[in-house]
Amino acid sequence: MQNWLIAVLAILLAPLIVRAQPAPIINPVGAAEQPPGDPSIDPVLGQLETVGKTLKDFTAKLKLTETDNGLGTSTVRVGNVWFAKKPDGSARIHVLFNMRIDPDTHRGYPKDKVEYLLDGPWLIDRNYQTTDEVKRQVLKPGQKMDLFKLGQGPFPLPIGQDPKGVHQQFDVKKVPLAKDDPANTIHLELTPKANTDLSRQFHSLDVWVDEKTHMPVRVDTTDVKQQTTRSTELKDITVNSPRGLPDSDFQLPNIDNENWNRHVESLND
Repeated sequence: MQNWLIAVLAILLAPLIVRAQPAPIINPVGAAEQPPGDPSIDPVLGQLETVGKTLKDFTAKLKLTETDNGLGTSTVRVGNVWFAKKPDGSARIHVLFNMRIDPDTHRGYPKDKVEYLLDGPWLIDRNYQTTDEVKRQVLKPGQKMDLFKLGQGPFPLPIGQDPKGVHQQFDVKKVPLAKDDPANTIHLELTPKANTDLSRQFHSLDVWVDEKTHMPVRVDTTDVKQQTTRSTELKDITVNSPRGLPDSDFQLPNIDNENWNRHVESLND
């Protein structure tokens, strides 16, 4: 569960808290140190706060690149994401990676399809190549999950968060855009404060915020040991559909029970 969640908004999209010491901060090559209290940062965090508080639903095309920093190898998956808040304040999210792409040959592998649905207390995880489905209980009855709350939800992003709270959990720095960065964005590097839960999980988080929509369009996360970097790119983002998203966007296709290995894991197991 945690790996795909960090991928989504990293969207995204994350192993929830492991016990380790935070790694030293490594500054990007050529990036100038951002002085504390830089006045250009808080307006961006304020825009992200507003977006999060007004967000009802969104859809987007999704690309996830997972890189082994030691070996230099990568795995690329592409698909779509659907997110919606329910009237009771809870949220549901559907992620479909309908193809794996070889990063060297750019060949697509549609049989290597995986799908996830988080709705209420249950997360459904499907692998269509191995025909395995796991249904995991992730919440107790009546419990709700704030998907974006820093230090609590699975998405360690400053969406809908008070800028003061972001500064309490992260050292925030604006980084100059590189050649291959998304156009018309602002790049923020967030380094977890020492001795926090997030510092035991992440070395750094990088967020690229669209200057027009103020939505994150790319999120890179590097684990605390700097072994793996996950880059999530969002394109063709549609926010707050006038009619909302239909229930069909959060329904998985029927599968043949005889040919699938299905397993249920409850919190009591």
